[in-house]
Amino acid sequence: MKKRWLSSSQIIPIGFLLMILLGAGLLMLPIATADGAGAPFLTALFTSTTSVCVTGLVVVDTFSYWSLFGKAVILVLIQAGGLGVVAVSSAVFLLLRKSFSIRNRALLRDSFDLDSTSGVLRFLRKVIAGVFLIEGAGALLYAFAFVPRYGFVRGLWYAVFHSISAFCNAGLDLIGPDSFIPFRNDAFIGVVTMLLIVLGGLGYVVWFDSYSTMKTAVKKKFGARWFFRHLSEHSKLVLCTTAALIVLGAGVTLLLEAGNPDTLGGMPWGGKILNAFFQSVTYRTAGFAMIPQASLRDGSVLVGSVLMFIGGSPMGTAGGIKTVTVAVLFLYAFTYIRSSSDAVVFRRGISGELVRKAVAILAASLLLSLVSTVVLSAAEGLPLTDAVFEVFSATATVGLSRGITPNLHTFGRILIIICMYLGRISPVSLALFFHMQNGGRDVRYVYGRFFVG
Repeated sequence: MKKRWLSSSQIIPIGFLLMILLGAGLLMLPIATADGAGAPFLTALFTSTTSVCVTGLVVVDTFSYWSLFGKAVILVLIQAGGLGVVAVSSAVFLLLRKSFSIRNRALLRDSFDLDSTSGVLRFLRKVIAGVFLIEGAGALLYAFAFVPRYGFVRGLWYAVFHSISAFCNAGLDLIGPDSFIPFRNDAFIGVVTMLLIVLGGLGYVVWFDSYSTMKTAVKKKFGARWFFRHLSEHSKLVLCTTAALIVLGAGVTLLLEAGNPDTLGGMPWGGKILNAFFQSVTYRTAGFAMIPQASLRDGSVLVGSVLMFIGGSPMGTAGGIKTVTVAVLFLYAFTYIRSSSDAVVFRRGISGELVRKAVAILAASLLLSLVSTVVLSAAEGLPLTDAVFEVFSATATVGLSRGITPNLHTFGRILIIICMYLGRISPVSLALFFHMQNGGRDVRYVYGRFFVG
């Protein structure tokens, strides 16, 4: 009998599921909770899912409910979920000096959505080194703020935990029930957190391209214009789209919330600008909050849901349908309006296959989010704004909530678990699926006569 292997698009979702179940099992142990009683299965499963899927929605307070062991498990799950199941297992193989088969290299290639297996192990080494370098730098910076507040040991632990959580766009914190609201006037913590979130969400390819190009620019004393011009078209698109979304989100937040006494209204203008930018950045799948999310106006909820749905960039730690997906769709739409033949950005054309892939990702993610919103609103009796915010936060693996997550009933919690899981693996699975070769006969049909618009 011919041996049948699972494909990459099957292995990756199964790997995430197994990691979630393993994490839930560890969190159910008596040693994992502060009271020594162990967590109920659904609470452990929810917490494990939100950690592995780097979401940040919680049904119990992380800082008080879990013991040190439980928090350590959560931190390991965040790190593993941020890097990805395949990357973590491959890193273990590297540490043990195990050989990689062609199939293992192909799986690693697919997990990073690379074009070939050539140099994939070198790419993995660079990713691991880059991740720990940035997280280490973030922990060092956080330590300057947390150690004076909480003492050396506790402050250092907080620095490490929040650096990993911020970089992985997880949004889980140990500060208290109000997330980062106690630090809403602390520009240092706000800026460090935003930098970690953005760096995690840019994607590894953008890191390496920017680093190598900047290295050359500094060595030959070229300016910023030369640096940007010599970046790859992917890096340019990611950086431009990311910057535009951050500025747009901050501007809209400032416009809508500057007069709201429950959010930005009582702050000086420096604080308003800081918190508006922080809110815009955290919408991008991070989940930390410096202002009460339940007090946001409906317009901010709508804009925030859209930004959460978009998320970060490909091959990074953030979720959502990704910045490049949205940029490709907008560019293709403008091309159609202008009656041009090809969508072009930075003097590079966008292939039809990439457009079809973007459309498929958008359609699948939007369908999941909208159906889940209706079901959650009906099942839990929630206002539509709260349901939209909660579900889009879950499917985009953001972690922001208007305070309803702990009050969800069993059905609502299970639905959010499913949303977080599908939101974490669905874009990856779709991307891998649409890269697979069609094994059947390529059948073409006569075009039908349809009307749209």
